Amino acid sequence: MSTPLAQLRATVERAAASLRAGDGAGPGAAPTLERSKKAEFGDYSTNAALLLAPVLGEPPRDIAERLGAALAEQLGAGLERAEVAGPGFLNLFLSDAWYREALGHVLEAGEEYGGSFAPRPERVNVEFVSANPTGPLTAAGGRHAAYGDSLARLLEFAGHRVEREYYVNDHGSQVRKLGESIRARARGEEPPADGYQGDYVAELAAQIPGAADRDPDELARLGVEVMLERIRATLERFRVRFDTWFSERRLHEADPSPVEEHYAELESDGHVYRSEGAVWLRTSAFGDDKDRVLRRSTGEHTYFAADVAYHEDKRERGYDRVIDVLGADHHGYVRRMQAAWEALGGGPGALELIIMQFVNVIERGERASMSKRRGDFVTLDELLDQIGVDAARFFLLQRSHDTTVDLDLDLAREQSAENPVYYVQYAHARIASIRAKAGEERVAGALAAPRDGGRLEPAERALILELLAFPGEVEEAVERRGPHRVAAYALGLAQQFTAFYRDCRVVGAEPEAVESFRLALSVASQRTIARGLDLLGVEAPESM
Repeated sequence: MSTPLAQLRATVERAAASLRAGDGAGPGAAPTLERSKKAEFGDYSTNAALLLAPVLGEPPRDIAERLGAALAEQLGAGLERAEVAGPGFLNLFLSDAWYREALGHVLEAGEEYGGSFAPRPERVNVEFVSANPTGPLTAAGGRHAAYGDSLARLLEFAGHRVEREYYVNDHGSQVRKLGESIRARARGEEPPADGYQGDYVAELAAQIPGAADRDPDELARLGVEVMLERIRATLERFRVRFDTWFSERRLHEADPSPVEEHYAELESDGHVYRSEGAVWLRTSAFGDDKDRVLRRSTGEHTYFAADVAYHEDKRERGYDRVIDVLGADHHGYVRRMQAAWEALGGGPGALELIIMQFVNVIERGERASMSKRRGDFVTLDELLDQIGVDAARFFLLQRSHDTTVDLDLDLAREQSAENPVYYVQYAHARIASIRAKAGEERVAGALAAPRDGGRLEPAERALILELLAFPGEVEEAVERRGPHRVAAYALGLAQQFTAFYRDCRVVGAEPEAVESFRLALSVASQRTIARGLDLLGVEAPESM
């Protein structure tokens, strides 16, 4: 379903095209349609005349006048007036009738307003968190979980079919060190210098029968099983569920080994060669700065070898798109993995690698340190105990993934307008209170009533403009892989609703047509706030 804003943009493009065609010019760049920052500059502004001026050989302001006349003809009663501004911008002042019709569109779309816009729905694999199961999830792991899950929700809302995946690093030296650390604790000894020091290691030692006498590899396997159960429980609490838990061990221990199998496949395609006793992947042929080792001269596989085999497994599962959410220490990994993907036969652009930045947990102005190996870190469970799931998810998502987050526990606990998640949720609860005061029968009547009445107030128009921005913000969030845009939008919508509620009486407004319109506008706002919060994995409470 085309949105009112999309329809308006299309009308501007048609009007500009008619001027071009009238002067015998061919198609050109699409004009912009931007929301005006101040009401005195209209509702929307377009640069169409500035783009047409070099083609038509006329002053931009003269073209803007002609464009305004063309739009007045095409929009009819929907356009109140058009004004030329500056060097040739055209400011559009839309009528109350246009606003009322636009609100009708939002209400008609219902719960799905702003969604199902993907032109070609894809089957998408999103792999995220994938923290080593050698300790509990930290607050940093929580940022990965919130981001990956919100991104998956956005992709699903757009119309894609999404599968969430956790890659379990249950093979290699870091896992053996866990086993060695558990046995040391079970024997009353200090773990190795490069082992794991946290209190949870002692808990594992006490939980696993006979840990003092078991082999470190066996202890590692048992310890990983226990930690995975804890990680699952923490993620479930955080409202994050995975469709697939992929074990790295199966890449090495299956017979035949997928890691070894892919060497032969890549070698037959000319992408693998042997030098100095090692096996190399020719990633430089696909844009990497140098070739990469898959198997060392000692016969030991590199971590990269397992990653190549893992991504070949993903490719063979037939996804249209594969998205990996990685930690801040993986910047150098991006180009080599994309090169490996193309060597395996994956389409360019079908593999996306998103780098997350760090989380600083702040309390009373001081930053908590995070090191899983030393045992000096803030767990995700501890964070949830402190501020709850809703605040944790919102605060972890309100900044772009490529910037560091400073999560202020004191602010996240506040029940005030200074706390953004509290502010947004309070706006939703306030609308629930308005609906309860009016009664659902009256609300139903308002939704069914014709949207007529007197002159709209500025606060009503501003709130409708904000509602109309939602589909575009969601599309941008999907395109840019940026759930933070939804968090910012939800806060902005809550602020616009609060201003509307301050300036416009809802229940008891007269005449009845005005009350009906404002109730309908409140319902549309509540639905959109709820949808925005849901895309973030945050609840929309009915009361607070």
